Amino acid sequence: MDFGLLFESYAAVWLNPQVILMTLLGACGGVLLGAIPGMTATMGVALLIPFSFGMDLIPSIGLLLGIYCGGMYGGSISAILIHAPGTPAAAATLMDGYPMCQKGQAGKALSVAMFSSFCGGVIGALVMTFLSPVVANMAMNFGPGEMFMLAIFGLSVIIAISGKSIAKGLISAFFGMLLCTVGLDPTNGIPRFITYKQTGLLDGFQFIPTLIGLFAVAEVIAGVERIVSGEEKQEKSNEKIKKVLPDLGTIKKIWPNILSGGLIGTFIGAIPGAGGDIAVFVSYGASKSASKHPELYGTGIPNGVAATESANNGCSGGAMIPLLSLGVPGDSVTAILLGAFIMKGITPGPMMYISELPTVYRVFAALMMANLAMLIVGCCGVRFFAKIVSVEKKLLYPIILIVSLLGAFSINKNVFDIGVCVAFGVIGWLMNKYEFPLSPILLALILGPMCEKNYVRFMNIQQGNFFAIFRSPIAVVFMAIAVAVIIYSIFNQRKINKRTAEAAE
Repeated sequence: MDFGLLFESYAAVWLNPQVILMTLLGACGGVLLGAIPGMTATMGVALLIPFSFGMDLIPSIGLLLGIYCGGMYGGSISAILIHAPGTPAAAATLMDGYPMCQKGQAGKALSVAMFSSFCGGVIGALVMTFLSPVVANMAMNFGPGEMFMLAIFGLSVIIAISGKSIAKGLISAFFGMLLCTVGLDPTNGIPRFITYKQTGLLDGFQFIPTLIGLFAVAEVIAGVERIVSGEEKQEKSNEKIKKVLPDLGTIKKIWPNILSGGLIGTFIGAIPGAGGDIAVFVSYGASKSASKHPELYGTGIPNGVAATESANNGCSGGAMIPLLSLGVPGDSVTAILLGAFIMKGITPGPMMYISELPTVYRVFAALMMANLAMLIVGCCGVRFFAKIVSVEKKLLYPIILIVSLLGAFSINKNVFDIGVCVAFGVIGWLMNKYEFPLSPILLALILGPMCEKNYVRFMNIQQGNFFAIFRSPIAVVFMAIAVAVIIYSIFNQRKINKRTAEAAE
């Protein structure tokens, strides 16, 4: 690595007023868009990419990376405050973020999410800067068999996020897997459980409307029920936010979660087709399994928020690794960034490290600046965001419902998706009522299609010989880890239930 050129590139980016301004504007827009349920970071980058047409490459990349990093953090704001993840990658954040909000710690939850997102992003950026060729070569060893076992490993986390009852968690996961079978077969295009007249379900149940329905709409229905029965209590947050960043005591508690989450997010983000949606659940499961007090997860502790938020922003650096090193986008956002590079006359790939090395280093510097810009915007907004919980619930619930339905509609501009959102809102409300966890459904919806497609591809390549998967060391490692995670999670959950019973007595 040419450290002299690296320092020159950082100076050229960090001392350029246009790059600084564009990155800050991108981070601000990303945080605001990410906080709106349905408006993902991908949509934010796609919406604002036309504004980069007249700019030079680095200011335009700074704008888009600012949106990317800001959107990742922004999704946690609505997840923490209103139980509605703004982005799919924030779906795991609400498991501890929303309970913290209910305990009057909304400001603390937001500051932990912001600080963890920044640290995870920095970890991803550092790994991208110093290890991108190595990580890219490792990622390209993932074929259909390895991706299938990665999906199985991800599904093994279901037990860790099942809550009090493993049986109910597995039922929820099975329900999620059944939902994945609706629509056209991904390999042969054969309709399953639908007719060709049911065009709204040809692509199956869309993830974003389902996500919004299960959490946001279900929470609105439950809230209205509590208002009607007179059980709803208006939350007046007495939390005084003196510092917008976590105190040293909190940082000491959460730094192992931040470090592990950032590394997990970076590694999984570097695998094309994986992304932050998987990384956050894997990070949360790993954090809970490694904890001395796993029974506290899900009750509202900073460690759970830190583990997920560091992972989803670590993915930003991880997803850039295959893009720059191999010309293969790591996720949907970097696919759009690939188009931005090509529009500027630069083709990402191995030759970029030879012919365009100064540009590569400036992209590294721009990503680091994007994470710092996200931190600055977050610090400015924490006090404002935390006040949302003090809004009267009779006013807040209609606003949440309208924003949620608009978010569901905005994905495909399809009224049918609004119906899906409402239907899953009712399902989520009923499942919450009978204490069935919702997170396993989301994990199944994320990993089910990935699992099926790669399994079919692998079996076609191997002509039906499943045992050929044992020839792949990577697949075997993932298989062994998945089995170990399942066994340990069952043991861990029994220990949690025993401690809970003893505490109740």
